[in-house]
Amino acid sequence: MIIPQRCWSCGKPISHLFEQFKERVAKGESKKEVLDALGLERYCCRAVFLGHVDLIDIAAEFKKV
Repeated sequence: MIIPQRCWSCGKPISHLFEQFKERVAKGESKKEVLDALGLERYCCRAVFLGHVDLIDIAAEFKKV
């Protein structure tokens, strides 16, 4: 739901890069170029960004019982 603070596999801090990633991809840059520019070289860190589905808005619609 929310991007993790650190990579699941290697433990590198990555959450501070996610907003830049979303903005640059929305502007039309390729995901590969953005990940390279942000310094995410390991496949595990790249997989966290590429596989992330932002569900926080959907989950926020439901009441907690």
